Amino acid sequence: MKISILAGGPTQYLPPLKTDPADDHKWVGVDRGVFTLLEKGIEPHVAFGDFDSVSPVEWDAISSRVEEVNRFRPEKDETDLELALNWAAEQGPEEITIYGATGGRLDHFMGNVQLLLKDEIQGITVRLVDSLNEMFIIRPGEHVVEASPRYTYISFIPISPAVKGLTLSGFKYPLTNRNIFWGSTLCISNELIQSHGTFSFSDGIIMVIRSRDAS
Repeated sequence: MKISILAGGPTQYLPPLKTDPADDHKWVGVDRGVFTLLEKGIEPHVAFGDFDSVSPVEWDAISSRVEEVNRFRPEKDETDLELALNWAAEQGPEEITIYGATGGRLDHFMGNVQLLLKDEIQGITVRLVDSLNEMFIIRPGEHVVEASPRYTYISFIPISPAVKGLTLSGFKYPLTNRNIFWGSTLCISNELIQSHGTFSFSDGIIMVIRSRDAS
């Protein structure tokens, strides 16, 4: 099963959203993202939020068209997106894709990035995706990355204080058994030079960001 979550971030950063009824695929709306899904003709399976960012007319549409709506008070310990992600992880999906979580306020963005480190989602492929980027967390081991016509660049950013033994093969800028640390820009804007590449490291946590230019 795959789960897609649409948060309430600025809609100008969204890629095309689609759903295939034949797929084992559930959509989850978060706060204003619920109304955005309805506008795009996608009926979310479940909704989460305090809904302080929607108008009374929009709330009427949400409450009447979405079968399961989980509404919370604005004063709470978790963000609306974290509550939705917790629910998604409990469903046992192979993959969770989060849209509408970039752009806009930087505190929201940084909090959303931190969600990728939650213990509850370890073992699940979780990605933050917008119109120009996708990002995900990788833990130690050897990993294969395929070339993509959508993304030109690939960056490796240390999320732990140190990433040890990073080796990149099949990239424009290869590395062999290199340690990288917080604050390093060594692995920004690399590129694949063949159909796929491999990267491996022995310790630490890496954020992988695949991206393209806006033009």
